[in-house]
Parts: sequence; structure tokens; C-alpha cells
Amino acid sequence: MCAERPASTALFLKFLEQDARQCAALYILGDLFEAWLGDDDTHPESLRVMAALRRLTDHGVPVYIMHGNRDFLIGSGFETMTGCCLLPDPCVIHLYDQPTLLMHGDTLCTQDTEYQTIRLQVRDPAWQQALLALPLAQRVELARRYRLESQEKMRNKSEAIMDVDQAAVENIMREHCVRRLIHGHTHRPAVHDFYIDGEQTQRIVLGDWYEQGSALWCSREGCELNHLPFPPRNDGGVECL
Repeated sequence: MCAERPASTALFLKFLEQDARQCAALYILGDLFEAWLGDDDTHPESLRVMAALRRLTDHGVPVYIMHGNRDFLIGSGFETMTGCCLLPDPCVIHLYDQPTLLMHGDTLCTQDTEYQTIRLQVRDPAWQQALLALPLAQRVELARRYRLESQEKMRNKSEAIMDVDQAAVENIMREHCVRRLIHGHTHRPAVHDFYIDGEQTQRIVLGDWYEQGSALWCSREGCELNHLPFPPRNDGGVECL
């Protein structure tokens, strides 16, 4: 969510007030915000989203959120204000009795070595503590400059470099003993069916909200990628990612 895209924010707020209330649980796999510069962020757009999340959790729908590459500074203050629960990345959940690996997905883009180096730096607790010690206005300016630099670098990278590496996918799924992986980050929504060591497995990629307005509904019958507006549902037992 960001102030420059009010239509996307309005769409998400409507989703929280309507569709999400049908869910048994809601999982947000990172990059909920275009930038999150600390739990002391008082931007009106951020406060609106947090208030809507609080209403959803107060309604009884558990909400789990994972750090993305743009909102990795979300902390315990955010959890307190929204009622959401932060998840580690990666994380295995039992989604209707099937062990399912949840990830943001950026660590799977192993060919983008420049990005992986930067990721190690910004996820360092000492680096984060130093950044959060700066005045909020200074953090906002630093984030603006970093975003511009990042966009310029992305223009010079191939699509293949910025996509996930299949070997990394297979290795992490073997490590966690799962047959299903769900992640975001690449904004290339799709369901990939393939085999690992002779066993059928599945990788589901979530889309973004800006261009695709997509979400994943999971029930005992399986998982289904949808685009807003969602079809009506009456089962009340779905989980949404």
C-alpha cells in the first residue's frame, strides 16, 4: 500500500472489510506496504490499513504477516496495533493437513547476487537499529532515494536474473520436507506443477495488488488463484493468502 496508489489501498480495505471476513485465516506474505520505515510511522494511509487490520482481527479472523523486501522493519509495535502475528521466513504451516512452506520469495532469486548482498545488510539487526534511530523524516528521504536507485538497477537486469532459481526452490522444499510452496515477490502469479525426487510437488506464486489484485484461496479441495472481485463463497472455511 502507498499514498501514490489510492485505488489499490481502497481495494485492499474493501477486501479486509468484506472477503477477508469469510476466511478462517489470512496470510500476508510480505510487501504489504511500499515502504515501512518503523512502527512509529504515522502516515494516514498506513494508519488506515492498520485500523482495518485491527477490525479484522477483532472480528475473530487471525492475520499472519511476513516481512517482504519493502516492509522488513515491521515490528512488535505493528503487531500490538493491528493484532497481526509476524511469521518467520520461511515458515511451514499445516494448510488443511498438508504441510505447506510459506516464503516471501526473494531469497529464491539466487542469481541476483547484488540484491542478495543488499538483503543481508538490511536484515542485519545492528543496521536496522541504526536506521530506526534516525528521525522519521530522514528515513522517509532515504527510502525515497533507495527506491529510485532500485528501480534504475532493475531496468538493467534481465527477467531471468530477477526470477526464482528452480534449484533453490527444490532445495528449500527438500529441506522442509514439503510438497507445496507458496510465495510472492516476483509478481508472476502462476501454479507450477513439477517433480522432486519422483514426487509431484507444487509452487504457487502470488500476484501483486497494483496491477493484478490477486489473492489465493485455499480449502480442503485445494488452492485457487483469484483476481478481484472474488466470486461469492459460502463455506466459511477457506484460508486466504
